[in-house]
Amino acid sequence: MNEVKPFKKSTAREYFESICIAVILALFVRTFVVQAFKIPTGSMEKNLLIGDHLLVNKFAYAPTATPLERILLPIDPIRRGDIVVFKYPEDPERDFIKRVIGLPGETIELKNKKVSIDGKPLDEAYVQFLIPPDEEGNGEFDVRVQYGPVTVPEDHYFMMGDNRDNSQDSRYWGFLPRSYVKGKALFVYFSFGEDTGGLGGMLSGIRWGRLLHQIH
Repeated sequence: MNEVKPFKKSTAREYFESICIAVILALFVRTFVVQAFKIPTGSMEKNLLIGDHLLVNKFAYAPTATPLERILLPIDPIRRGDIVVFKYPEDPERDFIKRVIGLPGETIELKNKKVSIDGKPLDEAYVQFLIPPDEEGNGEFDVRVQYGPVTVPEDHYFMMGDNRDNSQDSRYWGFLPRSYVKGKALFVYFSFGEDTGGLGGMLSGIRWGRLLHQIH
């Protein structure tokens, strides 16, 4: 009777398989769950600063096919106030990050830089202006001052930056299609400001107080 010896993997093969599994998991997480992004402009100041590195939950707004999936999976509808990463409608190869202001079916209007939703003023404690609304003047032909009214189409959203006078948003390029949404911003995992040169300059450029800063 022939004896069957148990199969034993070599150490090199075990390491190779472990690395392959780790890479596959990392790609899965990056593709379907979370992804890292860097803030390149000041359009979301002062909530998000240039040099902030943040994690985005790509699973938060995933589509669900059945009511059971909606109950079991941690998936949320897109809500007003959410900070969202999306494909820029005029160049889908680029990613933008803005705040959701208008939801499908709502009417948006700006009067003297102040947003109204369906005729009701929107309370926006997060907004900053380079020129305060009371000092701006009429601004009849400036979309930063006067805009709309416009109604958000079905499956679209009206997006705006928190730094209202320095944001390329829906006032300029229109509504965001639902299919262009990539995910919801979670928190800042690293933040780096101005580099003054050398190792000491690099360390001094780290904004330690912003590490793990929750985005809201």
